[in-house]
Amino acid sequence: MFVIFATKSLGDGSKGFRFNILGTKGLVRKRRIKSRGLKFFQRNKCMTAHHMGKVSLYIERNRNAARKLSHFAG
Repeated sequence: MFVIFATKSLGDGSKGFRFNILGTKGLVRKRRIKSRGLKFFQRNKCMTAHHMGKVSLYIERNRNAARKLSHFAG
């Protein structure tokens, strides 16, 4: 099934949500205490992180990796 737009809570009690927009999966997290400053394009094996103060956006980078986000938000 192809999903155009879907969101879901994180499930760990933190503020934020998971998303799936036109097959691009990721999550948004809002921190309460620690600020990560302004960092763009922090790349890891399976995710690319964009930190803007206390808000972080993580986008799945490699869909063929062993740690892909299957059935993540729809």
